[in-house]
Amino acid sequence: MTPSTLARLALAGSRTDTARVVLTACSGALATLAGLAALTVLAIPTPTCCDGLNYSQQYSNALLREPGLRGGTAFALLLLTIPVLALAGQCARLGAPARDRRLAALRLAGATPGQVTWLAVAETGLASLLGTLAGLATYLGGRQLLHRPDERGHLALPTDVLPPTGVTATVVLGLPLVAALISALLLRRVSTSPFGLTRVARRQRSPGPWSPLLVTLGLACFTAVRPILRWYTDHQREPPALLAPALVVCGGLAAMLGVVIGTGWLSYAVGSLLHRYARGPAALLAAARLMADPWAGSRTFAALLAALLLGAGAAGLRSWFHANDEVTRSSGGEPEASDNFYLDTMDLVDLAVAVAVVVAAGGLLVALVEGIAARRRAYAALVAAGVPRGTIGRSIAWQVLAPAVPAVALALTVGLLLARGLFRVPADDGVTVTPDVPVEQLAWIAAGALAAVLVTVGVGLLFLRTSTAVEELRAG
Repeated sequence: MTPSTLARLALAGSRTDTARVVLTACSGALATLAGLAALTVLAIPTPTCCDGLNYSQQYSNALLREPGLRGGTAFALLLLTIPVLALAGQCARLGAPARDRRLAALRLAGATPGQVTWLAVAETGLASLLGTLAGLATYLGGRQLLHRPDERGHLALPTDVLPPTGVTATVVLGLPLVAALISALLLRRVSTSPFGLTRVARRQRSPGPWSPLLVTLGLACFTAVRPILRWYTDHQREPPALLAPALVVCGGLAAMLGVVIGTGWLSYAVGSLLHRYARGPAALLAAARLMADPWAGSRTFAALLAALLLGAGAAGLRSWFHANDEVTRSSGGEPEASDNFYLDTMDLVDLAVAVAVVVAAGGLLVALVEGIAARRRAYAALVAAGVPRGTIGRSIAWQVLAPAVPAVALALTVGLLLARGLFRVPADDGVTVTPDVPVEQLAWIAAGALAAVLVTVGVGLLFLRTSTAVEELRAG
């Protein structure tokens, strides 16, 4: 199969295939914009001044002006790529049943299993490449449009610098390569035959105890940062530069993975409770689905839980800043201007969390619609047997919302504990103030997340009628 034939077949298909390619490309564009924005912040040169102030005075924002704040700003921008990449993974499954039939038809026409796998991988890679190129074009065009110095010559954004060319090329070409490799990894246990697609899966088991172990490991990493740094200070030694960031990143990833895996356990537990105590047919149908595939919740809510973990950590950090200000006032001093600046900066973090929740909700909608389409024959059989569509719709709502509520609570609790582990109780001259639990902010975050879930469920159920038509029983 020549490269041109491979590319033509990869981009062929129905309107659903076109929608999958477009959504995957949009996800790649958003991830490229976030990555290039982070690299641009890191590319800002730091001047060397004789008075010791190495601030980049051409910027009006302190996040860009002060070198010590740029790393955190870039890290926050990179965090936005997590829900975007999760959205790309959800979009890649859109229209999967129809694509599976198309791949089976190619096998029937004489294509080898390897060629069919390459075709599926090329589709994801080409769609991501189109997205990254569009993201690069948007970045370069936006850089020209937003380069507007104010009356003092200050810039609101770093539009006067560019990341190194090699790094930019790595992002633009590396993201499609990673997407293609992930697609190949997901297809490693899939065998495509002329009769359809078969997934060689292991025996389904209930979730194990990995979630609490991973969450405990993450909390231990965050809690160990300050004692380890204090040990180096007491022994008059310089700690390794990457020690603290490595502990934070590894701990955060372990805790996030633990929360995601814990959602699988929660789905199985909620399904068991519904199966035992529920009386309505909708709840019983949802219980059967939750117990049959408890990991569906983990896959569906992964991006949303990552955003909530970050939001709860930001809320805990904000409460620590407030407690630190109270300690300063109790000691007879005035809070430093930097403390107020950090509090104001947390508003930007909250905005980033809101954007991440919206993006994650888009991925949840795609997953929900894809799940309805994938099980359309089973739903059509239920309708043909006399089950009302309203009962099926309520069962889908139960299936999504029942594990979502405890999963949101778990993510917010773990995120707050991570912040408490890294930032201890402020104390000065015997004055100790315990940071308050930001109940109101956590409640708003939880309400926003659950509202996003409710909206996506409502929109997803609009596709239920077309997917439960009796004619679907004759579809291949």
